[in-house]
Amino acid sequence: MTKTCCAPYRKGRGRCALEYTVGDRVVYPLHGAGIIEAVEQREVLGREEQYYVVRLVVGDMRALIPVSRVDAAGIRPVADRARIDQALHAARDAGEMHAGYGERFRANTAKLRAGDIEAVAEVVGSLSLRQRQRGLSAGEARLFEQAWKILLSEVALSARIPPERADALLRDVVG
Repeated sequence: MTKTCCAPYRKGRGRCALEYTVGDRVVYPLHGAGIIEAVEQREVLGREEQYYVVRLVVGDMRALIPVSRVDAAGIRPVADRARIDQALHAARDAGEMHAGYGERFRANTAKLRAGDIEAVAEVVGSLSLRQRQRGLSAGEARLFEQAWKILLSEVALSARIPPERADALLRDVVG
């Protein structure tokens, strides 16, 4: 595969969609972290396009991401150890949001969509605290599970540890 640049990486971080190669560790917001297993040419709706095949760490799923839509999808490299440490501190220090359910849900969903590791960690920390103190509604419980999975997968890939160890680490951090 040629490594010609098709578009600047999201938010000016200097990466281009075609710079990802097989073996790269990436985060797919709302789905979690995974490893690019292949780059395949596929025809979808009569149009030929290249796709990254990403094996997600948690859930044993594979995602097909069009190379041309990587920036729009928010794909980014897995955070380094320093960013993971910052995120874990954010999770531990997160306070409870005192807004109403709808406002809390929208704010937390927006943080997950943004794909920033610290924002995801804040959602995990805040919802974990709320769960211990008051319990979660069904919607917030699903959101908490999704945020947990996303954070767990990125911690596991960044630290190069099995998901089970990453889960134990997160439980130690947020209680």
